[in-house]
Formats: sequence, C-alpha cells, structure tokens
Amino acid sequence: MNTPLTALISSRARPLSGHHPDYDPLLQSLGDARLVLLGEATHGTHEFYHERALITRRLIEEKGFNLVAVEADWPDAYRVNRFVRATGEDISAADALGGFRRFPAWMWRNADILTFVDWLREYNRSVTDRHRVVGFYGLDLYSMYASMYEVIRYLEEVDPEAAKRARHRYACFEQVRDDSQDYGYAAEIGASRSCEDEVVQQLEELRQRAAELASRDGRIPEDEYFYAEQNARLVRNAEEYYRSLFAGRVSSWNLRDSHMAQTLEALVHYFEESRGNARVVVWAHNTHVGDARATDMGRRGELNLGQLAREQWGEAVFNVGFTTYSGTVTAASDWDSPPELKPVQSGLRGSYEALFHQGGNPNFLVVMRGDPELESALDSDRLERAIGVIYRPRTERLSHYFQARLASQFDAVIHIDRSSAVVPLEAGELWHSGDEAPETYPSGM
Repeated sequence: MNTPLTALISSRARPLSGHHPDYDPLLQSLGDARLVLLGEATHGTHEFYHERALITRRLIEEKGFNLVAVEADWPDAYRVNRFVRATGEDISAADALGGFRRFPAWMWRNADILTFVDWLREYNRSVTDRHRVVGFYGLDLYSMYASMYEVIRYLEEVDPEAAKRARHRYACFEQVRDDSQDYGYAAEIGASRSCEDEVVQQLEELRQRAAELASRDGRIPEDEYFYAEQNARLVRNAEEYYRSLFAGRVSSWNLRDSHMAQTLEALVHYFEESRGNARVVVWAHNTHVGDARATDMGRRGELNLGQLAREQWGEAVFNVGFTTYSGTVTAASDWDSPPELKPVQSGLRGSYEALFHQGGNPNFLVVMRGDPELESALDSDRLERAIGVIYRPRTERLSHYFQARLASQFDAVIHIDRSSAVVPLEAGELWHSGDEAPETYPSGM
C-alpha cells in the first residue's frame, strides 16, 4: 500500500543488493563521527552480523577506526583481541572464540564472527603503523567470576603479595561459589553478606598503584595492566548488578548499560593516551545503541549506551539501527536453553517493520540525520520489534514490541526485509540448517 510516508521513505531509501552493498552514502553521512554504533534487531540474524562486518571493514580501512567494542564479556573478547593482534596463544579464530561458552554462545561463536575475526587478524598483519592496529573488546559485565580470576592471574605475574590480598578479598564470594545470580539473591535477602567492600578495595588498590604495576615487569605486554584494571572494575560493577537483579528491572538495566558506557569511555581514553587517537565501532542490540529517550524505555526511567554516548560525545556519535520484516532467527525458547532455528513472524501492522515492508524495497539504507523532512516523518511513536536471545512468537506483541520514535532513536536505519538465521559454530539438534524452520514448528514441539 503506497502512502505519502512510504513514498517519502522510498525516495530516500538507498537499495542494498549484491555481494558488495553500496555504503558510500552511510560513510558520507557519518562524516567525522568518532563513535559509530551499529545495532541489531535480534541477536541471531546473519544479515545483521554480515552487514555490520562490511561497514566496520570500511570504517577501519577508509576512516582509520582502530577499536571494535561489542556486547560481549570483557575476558572472552580480550582473548579475541590477543588473537587479532597476534599477542596470544590461539592459532585460529575458532580457538580464539573458545572463551564464549556461556549462554548464549551463538552470539559470538557463529560463522559470521569467525569470518570477521579472521579478516581482522589479517588486516592487522598488513598494517605498518601501530596506531592503525585494531583492537577487539567486550563491553558487558556478566563475567564476574572469570574477571576475578584474571585480576589474580595478572597480579601473580607482577606482584605475588598483591595477588594474595586480591585472593583474600575475592574469597568473600566463596559463600556462593561460581553462580553470580545465586550470590546476588543471597546477598540481597541477607542470606549471605555482601562483598561490596572487598571489590571496591581491590579496585582502589589497583588504581592507586597503577603506574608502579604497569611498569613492574617489562616482559608483560603494555596493555595488560589496563586489562586487569578493567576486570577489577567489572567485578565491582557486576557485584552491584547481580544484587540489583532482585530489586527491580530498571535498576539492573541502568547499571548494566552504565557499565558498558564506562567501559567505552575507558577504552576511548586509553587509546587516546596510548595511541593518540580513538575511533570506535560498537556492535550491540538496538535496545542498547538506540537512544533510550526516544522509546518506552526512557519513559520507564531506563537509560542505555546510545543515550549516554550521545550525552557525552554529542555529534561525534552516529548510531545505526537494523530492522527486519520476516525470515528466520537463531534464538532460544528459554534462558540457558539450546539455540533453535525459528521463523520470524511478519512485522505487526502499525510497526516500523511493516512500514518499511510496504515500500517494496527488499533491503535498503535510510539516513535520517540531516534530512529534516524525513526526521519529522519518522519521529512519531510507532511499534518497533526487538528479539534478544529468547524468541517467543506466541506472545509476539507483548514480548517483542515497544513504542519508539525512530528518527530520534537512530541517525540511520538498515532494513533487511527477509532475513536469515545466523549459523552457530555448534548447531545442536534443535537447530536445523536451511532457509526455513521445520514444518512441525511450533505445533510439533
């Protein structure tokens, strides 16, 4: 159905087709932006990963971007960072992705990430200017216990006595071993004591001795202190986050996205200090990179990474959302369940997905920033879909839609009308290769 709005969108849409989509308009529109935030409407769509990789490669090669920061755990991503910079022990991209074992492993252990990590290592091998070597880092905070281990491991190499103090402080968590949520629940209801003081003390000691520790042993790569400090900060923030899970969603969401924003800020500062320049590509879900103030989230009192980045860096931030109308997706039915290949229902009437589908262009880019007419037309509340690691088609409207003003949420949007599921490196029996899900789904499950 052609309407004035669909006609306007069609007139501005830049078709994306073939093996090498034309992203020249996007690169021209983002101009001198130093932080480019690339979203995704699901955590399991091949095209979202693939197109983000294509855009990121161009940003690295043509605009000197030197930092990729993703919605992943800091220690697991840092293993990849060592691989792409040839400072680690892994001999293949598949090995380097071996740290991603926690649910949902397919977010990072998938065929598209494997290809991108291989490319990133080869690119780094080809550059002669160390300032153009690209790092790969995680922004998330779920790795509380793994980060404790990394802090102790680092200190054992540079200061065994400091390692003993760290081990003693972190022993507080042995009340509830190796289960972050169990710790948060027990501490919140008073079944065990909070370890807040211990994690704060450990971080403060690391920071007070920063210069001394960073130069203690020249055999350790120069950024290992930075890695350890960020692990200690993660433990402090994760300890608070897991306690907050049982105090309300807004509190825990805001703590998580605030941590991601702090990590991004720390990365920018570190690269500016050590390399003289920081240009960052962020990969995260639309709900993290789109400005929360333009959505139901903001009305509930939630903030997110995209909002905090805009507030700190202003026009230097350019954020891109992704949408899809239908297709397939890799997702679970419940938390900590195996990945499944699921059909994505057609976009609901009145949604941005349905609006973009009506225009007749299968895949396209539309840039709102700098286009007053389009900004105005796409700045009214409309439904927008968000599929995370869990997809429940039976409760589609309730579980996966929210109200948003797209032109205030994003600077540009890439629409893939019919998308396909990302392929996990380990596809279990519930995941079936092919373009369609089994005919028995969902009635035969």
